[in-house]
Amino acid sequence: MYSSLLLTGKLTAHLNEIDDAAHERMDLLIRKMAERQHIDEALKARDQMGWVGAMNNIRNAAEEIVLSELIYN
Repeated sequence: MYSSLLLTGKLTAHLNEIDDAAHERMDLLIRKMAERQHIDEALKARDQMGWVGAMNNIRNAAEEIVLSELIYN
């Protein structure tokens, strides 16, 4: 696939498309996971370090999902 896209001059467009899809999916997953776990601005104001830790966990989980869905397949 790589060689085919490279030789036809479509590699950059394909990579940009995958990058855009990955960013959109990450944003959606982070937002939905934060909602389900009740990680919001109130928590951020009340316990900033707890909020940062929770958001980092959510971001890492979302990244693993996106990598397995879009990048490694």
